[in-house]
Amino acid sequence: MRPTPPRQECPTLRHELHHGRVVRCLADRPRNLAEFLAAALARDPEGEAVVEGERRMTYAGLDRAARALAARMIALGVTPGDRVAVLLGNRIEYPVIVLACTFAGAIAVPMNIRQTAAETAHALAASGARLLFHEADARLPDRAQVPALAALVAIADDAPLAETLAPQDVPVSALPPLPGEDEPAVILFTSGTTGKPKGAVLTHCNIAHSILHFCHHYALREGERCLLAVPASHVTGLVALLATSLGLGGCLVIMREFKAGEFLRLMAQEQVGYTLVVPAMLTLALMQPQFESAALSNWRVCGFGGAPMPDATIADLALRLPGLALHNTYGATETTSPAVIMPADQAAARSRQLGLPVLCCDLLVMDDQGRECPPGEQGEIWMAGPMVIPRYWNDTAATAAAFVHGYWKSGDIGSRDADGHVSIHDRMKDMINRGGFKIYSVEVENALCAHPAVIEAAVVGRPCPVLGERVVAFVHAGAPASAEELRAHVAARLSDYKVPEDIRFETVPLPRNANGKLLKHALRDRLVGA
Repeated sequence: MRPTPPRQECPTLRHELHHGRVVRCLADRPRNLAEFLAAALARDPEGEAVVEGERRMTYAGLDRAARALAARMIALGVTPGDRVAVLLGNRIEYPVIVLACTFAGAIAVPMNIRQTAAETAHALAASGARLLFHEADARLPDRAQVPALAALVAIADDAPLAETLAPQDVPVSALPPLPGEDEPAVILFTSGTTGKPKGAVLTHCNIAHSILHFCHHYALREGERCLLAVPASHVTGLVALLATSLGLGGCLVIMREFKAGEFLRLMAQEQVGYTLVVPAMLTLALMQPQFESAALSNWRVCGFGGAPMPDATIADLALRLPGLALHNTYGATETTSPAVIMPADQAAARSRQLGLPVLCCDLLVMDDQGRECPPGEQGEIWMAGPMVIPRYWNDTAATAAAFVHGYWKSGDIGSRDADGHVSIHDRMKDMINRGGFKIYSVEVENALCAHPAVIEAAVVGRPCPVLGERVVAFVHAGAPASAEELRAHVAARLSDYKVPEDIRFETVPLPRNANGKLLKHALRDRLVGA
């Protein structure tokens, strides 16, 4: 098959039955990650597959390493369906381990290296992981907390992957049959901003559709070089970059951690054509003095998500990189990353909208009575399609609460216009009620982030005995700005009751969990008694 159809060509779609749901699917697709690897291997076995610092791996090398590691995992007692946890930062071993899980019929359980030992214990226990690959200096829980865990393998920089994980005496001829497309490929634990994280079950079918959605809507090219600067343990890093690079037969260039200057250096040195970031990363990159001199002519496509992109950043990028296609992208772990993508030629004119549903996404805006809202009216976003996960791992109650006849209830308040473009106004739990006036925190955050000094902002409600709630903003700025200046900036754009009465400046980035999600509850906690 050709996994990278040009955007102007519409692939063949058909309805299929998966997990008791009838969904619109891409008819021509690989059935698992190993089939994507096989296509890339057949195309160019000596082409670069992964780069991390001085370490480079071809597709032939990636295939050999993944198969050998799968055999080693089986020798350690891993059987099809077992869970294999991955507590690693961004490193060249990551794609090898994920593909090895596919060859062994196992389910990968990526975890963020920044999480606490207690969070790791929860993910290991909830998934029932049998094997854990971890950084040599990772914070690990007591083994008594994870009785199902049979083996741990530390990964160190000074021990080559082949020597550590895949001894030559382990046969690779007895690997099990490849998993079916409806079998789980990955369990990703959701961010847990409101409670215990849930294990989202991503199937091979889910991931295959997301790869092809990215290829199609971003108009990515076969062999594209991609930069991974967000965590590989998050759905964006894992699917939008690691897996999509595989689907392109491209090269995945890995950053251990994001630093704006190093980001620009790697983009130029490795001739990267595509990456996906959060807006603050682009804002910081544009602030670097070397931006103008960086050789970025190969950078064709940039996706972004997780927060609104300031209009000033969009305008600055259009001026300084006129050939860059910028795509707002909306999705979640439960949608295996992309559900809505903005066409690049509409990014500037529709900067406050998210875009249009991807090819196979069925998106509804529903009111509190379970009725579809007309265009322009706000309600909860529900989504269905072959990229929507079938369930949470061993959590029937959470699955029943979040899914209705195949639709995932996102918890986001949004709307669609007459042309079908999607807007998100807020999370249902983040709406502020000030004296009976409903204030969407995202709207105020957008206005604050439009100020050139602001890198990121978060708006929360502070309890008030008179008005119910008052508007408080936490701001991380990259240049001097006063509270009065920012309030005047917001007042020029929004109604007076939406202007933050209290603006608190942070000298460090706003608090986020291990998956990069903003922790508004931590900000609300700071206001208790204030």
